[in-house]
Amino acid sequence: MTDFSKILDKAKELEAKMKESQQKIKEIRVMGISGSNSVKITLDGDGEMQLIELSNEIMKEDKTIIEDLIVAAHNSAKSQLKSKTTEEISKATGGFGIPGFKWPL
Repeated sequence: MTDFSKILDKAKELEAKMKESQQKIKEIRVMGISGSNSVKITLDGDGEMQLIELSNEIMKEDKTIIEDLIVAAHNSAKSQLKSKTTEEISKATGGFGIPGFKWPL
């Protein structure tokens, strides 16, 4: 029974760490930039877009160029967010991967 108690204690500890990590993830902010700072997109830890900034100069460009730069900035921010959330989860799990667990980003 002692081994089972230890396992249960470890599971509770992991659960507490994961809850703490989830809170920290919500507070993350990342910025994706494209077009030499012409387009900036800020995402929060849930992957929600919080801000989009377009320079005055970029507004003179063709619509398709602006659209491409927005997509590139968003993808950059999303990639950074994925790295930061993975890092935060690794801290909580002590670097042990959780089989089948994939962050939804």
